Amino acid sequence: MAFNTQDAPGVHEQVPSETRGFVFNHTMIRVVDPEASLAFYTKVFGMRLLRTSENPNGEFTLYFLATTEGDDVPEGESERAKYVGRREGVLELTHNWGTEKDPNARYHDGNSEPQGFGHICFTVPDLQAACDWMDQNNVEFKKRPEDGRMSHIAFVKDPDGYWIELVEHG
Repeated sequence: MAFNTQDAPGVHEQVPSETRGFVFNHTMIRVVDPEASLAFYTKVFGMRLLRTSENPNGEFTLYFLATTEGDDVPEGESERAKYVGRREGVLELTHNWGTEKDPNARYHDGNSEPQGFGHICFTVPDLQAACDWMDQNNVEFKKRPEDGRMSHIAFVKDPDGYWIELVEHG
């Protein structure tokens, strides 16, 4: 029998048939300055901007990013929207209009009190090379591999102070 799930208190043994086909699609974070955030995620992490959605009534814009290495991403807007909706590992950046002009605009990073949201994570082929790349791009570290007891991970911060964990594949 193939592995289905690890057991822990609260884990349901069987997957309900009603959830077949569900895909964990994306995580959304709010950003103050979309230009800075888009530059960061597309350059430093190699993500691609796949879709943008402006909402004038709500005065916000959504930016959907993902790594696309090896993917055949559709060019047409409708087909691309379907592609984005079906895939895993999408990062949605939400920009509330005007925050980029407000010097006091900040979002809670989830790690200061009261704690809540923690971080997003990228696995990387070589942790030291990834850390060197972060240094080359002046990315702020929260934790380097050599800091503390967990030498197999690093944490960096994005332009809004959200933590990003870096873990080596395997």
